[in-house]
Amino acid sequence: MERRTFHLEVVTPQKIEYSADVTMIVAPAYDGYLGILPSHLPMVTKLTTGVLRIFNGEKEVKMAVSDGYMEVTPEKVIILAETAELPEEIDIPRALAAKRRAEEQLAALAAWDERAIRAQASLQRALTRLKVAAQLQPGAERGHNPSSQGKITGQDARK
Repeated sequence: MERRTFHLEVVTPQKIEYSADVTMIVAPAYDGYLGILPSHLPMVTKLTTGVLRIFNGEKEVKMAVSDGYMEVTPEKVIILAETAELPEEIDIPRALAAKRRAEEQLAALAAWDERAIRAQASLQRALTRLKVAAQLQPGAERGHNPSSQGKITGQDARK
């Protein structure tokens, strides 16, 4: 009989961020997003900064992850990431500030400058956090603008 779930662990240097049986994940692999179902063939791949989508039946959870590796076996997937954050863990004002700082640094540096490369990575992490946090309902305690309904607008992207 074919398995309908597999165990997922998302681990950072600080702790196990997520551990549960799931039906599918879509991970930000180095060469594009990669879907994993139960009984997947064993593999190891490099991950990049992006949104990890976790499915358990009809329920979907998103996590912002940055840089790491994913080991897949038929029964279990382990993701080792530099950072991994659920939407409720993301500090939106801090992510917006990081985004603005990175954009300012990029505007002032040559593309080949090592600082520009670090600023680009910082910008990607901030944009990923904001994308994952956008699924939250607006609320004053999270720093949302109620008129934006928690969405990142084109105007926000230019700040």
